[in-house]
Amino acid sequence: MTADHPHGQPADTSADSGARTPTPRRKSFLGTMATVPWAFFGVGKSATHKDESNPINPVHVVVAGLIGAALFVLVLVLLVNFVLSSGVAR
Repeated sequence: MTADHPHGQPADTSADSGARTPTPRRKSFLGTMATVPWAFFGVGKSATHKDESNPINPVHVVVAGLIGAALFVLVLVLLVNFVLSSGVAR
């Protein structure tokens, strides 16, 4: 017998004692859509930093980037059409 355990086996000193730690939930798509533009500009609220512990789904980031790029191009096309139709660019 050892001094660690009365039945002759050493005490379990590993960090995993059978208890599972909960894995953080991934952000929803809307949560990702709110995070991506602020990350692009490099600004955000301090409350957002606490929320950043939740991992972001990479597929959501790609989709958010494609939607953002499409909106950016659409706004540029509309702006150019407005300027050309107003006669300012003649």
